[in-house]
Amino acid sequence: MKKVMLVAAVAALAATAAQAGALVDPIVEPEIIVEQSSSSSSAGIIVPLIFLALVGVGVFCAINTTIC
Repeated sequence: MKKVMLVAAVAALAATAAQAGALVDPIVEPEIIVEQSSSSSSAGIIVPLIFLALVGVGVFCAINTTIC
């Protein structure tokens, strides 16, 4: 009977010791996320279109001197 009580006491102590420290959450530093800003898809085409429009106006004015 003493051996059974000893085994039960050791098992009870081992079970409580295995759970010690499990109540506190670990401290984890937040991960820094860098988000790259996205540009519009038409940003690279605006400047060439304006340039072509100005060239077109220049050619039109060179041909039709009475209008410009």
